[in-house]
This record gives sequence, structure tokens and C-alpha cells, in this order.
Amino acid sequence: MIPAGSLGALLLLAAQPLPSTAPGDARAAAAAHFQFAPPVGRPMTYRVTTRRIGREGSLINFSLVYALQWLRVGRGYRLEAVLQRIDSDARPEVTRALSLMLEPLVGEAMAYLVAPDGRRVDLVDPDGLWERVTARIEAVGVKAGRPEARKLAQLIAALPAAERDRLATADIRALVAPANSAIPASALADGASVSITHDGALQTIAKVERDSAPVAGTTRPLEIDNLWTVDTATGLVTREQRQSWIIEAEGDGRTLVEERVRALEITPQR
Repeated sequence: MIPAGSLGALLLLAAQPLPSTAPGDARAAAAAHFQFAPPVGRPMTYRVTTRRIGREGSLINFSLVYALQWLRVGRGYRLEAVLQRIDSDARPEVTRALSLMLEPLVGEAMAYLVAPDGRRVDLVDPDGLWERVTARIEAVGVKAGRPEARKLAQLIAALPAAERDRLATADIRALVAPANSAIPASALADGASVSITHDGALQTIAKVERDSAPVAGTTRPLEIDNLWTVDTATGLVTREQRQSWIIEAEGDGRTLVEERVRALEITPQR
């Protein structure tokens, strides 16, 4: 299934393994052909939306909306990010737990250091961030009379530091094309169907994978459609879409069970 793959995913306890970015990873090496030159000083809006099947069988939307801005630091870059708001079309009783977990992050400033070539992303002051986040979660839980908030904060604190940082940088690594190890560089991609097209500075990569997942106690075949649009002038992924479909038993239809869309909007220069 689709991992939310972000700080929000960590707090939702729904994180799943992401593609490895360890040195020597073949896909990470393949992604290095993208140049990296982010637009410094240009405000950006970054929306990460996840749609999932709810208990009633309908798709529920959750979106995290970030304000971003790049700064030049030495030979590399610093990215400043603030979670502005959380949007959802789910009923209040469904979003109550989500709000408890994520509202403490709204307005929280996070900073990342990105290597000159874009292949490495590091969270600035991760210990300080996690201390603030867990303290806010506990405070909100006490105010709302939600004792489970303390358990959530303890669970976050118990995670290995590397795992917390990996999740906290996941959305940013997905945004930076050289650091996004999921993007195939050619049509040769471990048996998956891949196509690459160009439209000026934009490069679009489509990849179709096949997998399986348990659904209602039965293992069902999945078809996973991936689509990335990369601005090759900046090395930023302006849009990423990943959809997971259950293939019907007869093979003549499919049902969408999860979708994740990451979309970047850059404020035009005046």
C-alpha cells in the first residue's frame, strides 16, 4: 500500500518502508542525472495529499500543506518548511484523532540542509524538533483530555533516531529529484513498465508496478501506477502521483484503494 512517508505519517503510525537511499543503491545512483538548482528566495506551497479507503468504503482525503523557501548556505542549500494547515473531507469524528496527532505540528518550523548536488537531505536539529513535537502532543492531549497522547509521544521517543529522521525528511527527499531514489532513470526498471517523455524543461516518468496486499483477509493483486513530473532546470519534482489499484478477480476491472499526490507550486516572480 502507499506509505504516507512523512512526519505526518509517523504521527499517524501509518509509516511503511520507503525506498532506500543508502550509498550504492542502484536507483539512487540512477537518479543522479538530474541537475539541482532550486530557486532561492522564491516562496513555495507544497501539498501532500493521501486518499485512502475508509471504513464505509469511500475514499477519504487528508492533505498537509507546507510553506517552503530555499536559502543558499555555503556550497549547499537550506530549505525552511512550515506546516501551515491540515485539510480533510472526512467527518469530524474521523479527524479527531488525526487532529490530536498533527495539530501540534501546525506552525512548527523545520529546516533541512541539502547537499549541492541534491543527493543528501539532513534535518537540522532533529533532537530539538522531536522534543518540541512530543511536548506539544502531550500538552494538547492533556488539554483535550486524551491520555493516549502521552502514549503516542512515548512511542515517537522510543523510535530509533535514524527512523524518525528518515520519516521527517521523506517528503523533502521526494521533492528533490536527485534524492528521490524511487524515480527510474531509464526504461530498464526491474521488470516494471517505464516510459519517459520530455516537454521543454519538464520530464515526465511513468512507472507501473505489480504487487499484492491483504484485503478483507484475502491476498489480492495490486497494480501500482507511479507518475513523476520533474523540472530539469531546478531538479525539483513538481508533481508526484502514486495510485494503488486492486485488480478484480476476472481481470477486467480495478478499484482504487490508495492514492498519494505531492504537488509543488512556486510563487511567480514579479
